[in-house]
Amino acid sequence: MTRLFNEPSDFADEAVDGFVAANRRWVRKVHGGVVRTAASAPGSVALVVGGGSGHYPAFGGLVGPGLAAGAALGNLFASPSWQQVRSVSKSAHNGGGVLLSYGNYAGDVLNFDRAQARLREEGIRVETVTITDDVASASAAEKHRRRGIAGDFTVFKAAGAAAAAGYSLDEVVRVAQKANDRTRSIGVAFTGCSLPGADEPLFTVPEGRMAVGLGIHGEPGISEQDVPTAAGLAELLVSTLLAELPDGVERADGQRVAVILNGLGSVKYEELFVVYAKIDELLTAAGVEVVEPEVGELVTSFDMAGASLTLFWLDDELESLWAAPVDAPAYKKGSVDPSSAAAEIHDEEELAEPIPESSEESRQAAALVVTALDAIKVVIDENADELGRIDAVAGDGDHGIGMQRGVTAAVEAAHDALDRGAGAKTVLDRAGDAWSDRAGGTSGALWGSALGAVGGALTDSAAADADAVARGVAQATTEILEFGAVVGDKTMVDVLVPFSTALTERVQAGEHLTDAWKTSADIASDAAAATKDLLPKMGRARPHAEKSLGTPDAGAVSLGLIVQSVATVLATSTK
Repeated sequence: MTRLFNEPSDFADEAVDGFVAANRRWVRKVHGGVVRTAASAPGSVALVVGGGSGHYPAFGGLVGPGLAAGAALGNLFASPSWQQVRSVSKSAHNGGGVLLSYGNYAGDVLNFDRAQARLREEGIRVETVTITDDVASASAAEKHRRRGIAGDFTVFKAAGAAAAAGYSLDEVVRVAQKANDRTRSIGVAFTGCSLPGADEPLFTVPEGRMAVGLGIHGEPGISEQDVPTAAGLAELLVSTLLAELPDGVERADGQRVAVILNGLGSVKYEELFVVYAKIDELLTAAGVEVVEPEVGELVTSFDMAGASLTLFWLDDELESLWAAPVDAPAYKKGSVDPSSAAAEIHDEEELAEPIPESSEESRQAAALVVTALDAIKVVIDENADELGRIDAVAGDGDHGIGMQRGVTAAVEAAHDALDRGAGAKTVLDRAGDAWSDRAGGTSGALWGSALGAVGGALTDSAAADADAVARGVAQATTEILEFGAVVGDKTMVDVLVPFSTALTERVQAGEHLTDAWKTSADIASDAAAATKDLLPKMGRARPHAEKSLGTPDAGAVSLGLIVQSVATVLATSTK
């Protein structure tokens, strides 16, 4: 249980502030995360890593010479927003291009990919390597769908050392991809983890039982079994990983392997050493040469009691990069030449942008938009705990907190824009950007796109009519579908598509927006409830599909709540 916090929704931001205050020799805070304090060699590649908070020392603790140049830090267990990734990347960029590397999770992919596109538009060369080391999360035939867990570290270490050695961006990418291809991990947990302010952990494990194949965001394991002895756990971990050798490694005998026995948060170092003694014995018996093993906490999951084993199958190049020196807040190896020069930091902290001119009619529509956003905030605040509970059934339980952060930022941005004379389009644009930036994660990216799409159908010079609103919702649906989900995947799409279809049909039939929206909202609520009978086919819930049967999708439920709250605002505004 997490005991020390102030406001739970501020926990991640306050943790970053404290981390930076304690480690100013290594890192400086910028919008969205941290970058190195010391200057890197001019023209060198900048490795930018990142993901949700709650995994320390990943990701901020790995920023320093020989490792990452910057880390984008999202909310607890939620990916950073694309704005955060872009900001950190621009601050870390040193003339040699940027490599983005992170665990293969849907929200991270959405936001890092969007940041990559924006950076490329700005003339910065950017490449990406996602990490897929967790053998429990997908079969060997679908390795590309696996998630990244403690194997993140081996890829970061190899890529960071290659960048420090002066490799070109193409060569750093090659090294990172090779490191990922030759890394395998498996984890177990004895208890779940608890987010700040939560009364219950994200999942529970019966006394005397152990979850096998868990994720690092509080996702429950793929299976359960009785807790073995330390030696029994070592045998399970080693045998699982030796059963799947990387391509090009035909047999374990005679191979060199870097080993990580990673604590997930609450298992003591002495316990890990007891397990590691048997791991070393088993690998030696299999003819494997262990090279510079690591036993400790490198990629954690808040206060989870558990551990994971990672095998990194080396060749000559990877071994030299694994052994290369590092000086980061949470990881040190060898001796790094100190740099007295401070890095020139380009901080992307947003300044107040000018407000475009607007008409009185559009400002009236903007005021209604702000009233609707205020109502959305109320309904999200009232249901945040329940949304988190639903999300935790087969996911990571962060949906409620993420939605709260997003809508709070959207409301603040919308009020600020309205107070400065903005029309409906600008209010929605600013609200969407703020939601995406503050919330991060998949929901942040989707809601940012949705608000921006509706804003794109309106103008700052004319009144907002029903046709424009329906077009905006239809465009939002199109953009969200481009993220990959389809009806039946157990996502918000299962609600958004029927809602948008019904709204368009009724508006085109001549219904008043208030009536058309209310009827469509009722359809959306029914669709949200019906997701309880679906199996998830995307996102973090996919490996735990059966666990979610009987429980609706959190994103679908939140969308249903939101459109109903807007229906109430519209009905009130026409009285």
